[in-house]
Amino acid sequence: MIEYIKGELKELTPAYAVLEANGIGYLLNISLNTYTAIQRSKEVLLYVYESIREDSHQLYGFSSKEERAMFVQLISVSGVGGNTARMIQSSFSPREMMEIISNEDVRVLKTVKGIGLKTAQRIIVDLKDKIKLPADLYADGLSSTGISLSPVNSSMMEEAVSALSMLGFSSGPAQKVVVDLLKKDADLTIEQLIKQALKML
Repeated sequence: MIEYIKGELKELTPAYAVLEANGIGYLLNISLNTYTAIQRSKEVLLYVYESIREDSHQLYGFSSKEERAMFVQLISVSGVGGNTARMIQSSFSPREMMEIISNEDVRVLKTVKGIGLKTAQRIIVDLKDKIKLPADLYADGLSSTGISLSPVNSSMMEEAVSALSMLGFSSGPAQKVVVDLLKKDADLTIEQLIKQALKML
């Protein structure tokens, strides 16, 4: 069981990170929240969840134990796999998810691509008694995701489309949505861009 991997960040996209530790390169699937947390770092520590199946062995990386714990809770729900859980976590921070589950806000949860009414209801029913809303949620405020990046350019659009493709969306429709969003708001960060695109695809 791998608890965490600490090493040099060799490659980073909004969908995965490659860490080199002791001469070995590890590819870890990540959410947008983790991407934001580590994007300006050279050496990082990611907490790990291993998904081992007969036909695949995947690593998921998280910038905090809180996010990993939420991931583990999400995949415990019937019908929610690793990629679906990662998509949910790319749309909401762990604290936002706690609030959604505590408030039984099915409508907001349904805005995530691939989450229908029944799945959203199942997530809330299964997790509402397992996840406690922190007392300091409103005192601290929800996690901020706004990190300023460089001005919009073609590489930003390509990065967003690439991330969406890795999450299972066709590149054609993904590119159209990304371009439309950038036309409306050229000041979007890469994370905001992908989050909004996820809700439109």
